[in-house]
Amino acid sequence: MENKNKLIPVRGIYKIKGSKLITYIVLSLWAITTIAPLVWIFINAFKNNDEIIGSAFSLPKAYLDSGTIFQNFETLKRFSENNIFRGFKNSLIMSGSTLLLILILGSMAAFVLARFKFRFTKAVKAYLVASMLIPQFAVIVPNFVIMKNIGDIFEGFQGSYLTVIIPQVAGLMNFAILMLTSFMSGLPKELEEAALIDGCSIPGIFTRITIPLTIPALVSVGIMEFLWSYNDLLTPLVYLSKRNMPVTVLISQVQSLYSTDYGAMMAAIFITVLPVLILYFISQEYVIKGMTAGAVKG
Repeated sequence: MENKNKLIPVRGIYKIKGSKLITYIVLSLWAITTIAPLVWIFINAFKNNDEIIGSAFSLPKAYLDSGTIFQNFETLKRFSENNIFRGFKNSLIMSGSTLLLILILGSMAAFVLARFKFRFTKAVKAYLVASMLIPQFAVIVPNFVIMKNIGDIFEGFQGSYLTVIIPQVAGLMNFAILMLTSFMSGLPKELEEAALIDGCSIPGIFTRITIPLTIPALVSVGIMEFLWSYNDLLTPLVYLSKRNMPVTVLISQVQSLYSTDYGAMMAAIFITVLPVLILYFISQEYVIKGMTAGAVKG
């Protein structure tokens, strides 16, 4: 009996170790395939064309030896007609404004759907889910007509940042509302009931109790919404003037602008990816909390 009792946990341990080993191998391969392109872009952003073509995976030498390690970035800066750095600023302004409006309006709408029951609650949620199935190009024409009509009324509206911010907020809001509604529905109602007994108003409950508890979900939703807005290529191409173009549009033109200047292309891509990486590393703790929140209760 003692021998059997000893064999059972030993066999169980080996099974767990084997499954963990497979999991670690799969996750390691996935991490390599994800990180390797970023490292490759970073290395080649500091190389000249000869080094990129001849030894794409080696460390930069020519620019480093000559003291012109930022030559590719200087090349981008010299082209004022298609200034990548101005496009980077445009991207941050538009994506940041879109994100701020989505989080403010989306959290308010989610609070209402999560805490107030009315006749059309299910219909509103079904509409939000159905609207996510509509492709972007299907609404580009009616959106363009609406933006044009607004531009006819307000001078300077046409080609401005607002022509991109408004459609992006309208198109990305549904996801934020659904995610935040699901999160807020799982928050304990006892806290809100206690606040009501103490005389707190509904807006006070929303700002002082619900929003602080929803920060992990807000950060998770915010990062995804920011990425979608930041990577949008079609909407700026349709609505914006040339000076207000974001960096994603300008990068798509770098190849024709610099022909075979692959170093400048890598530098432009590096500038585009860098803020997204910084944003994720700063808020990764909240992202993990927001994605796992509600998975375990009790």
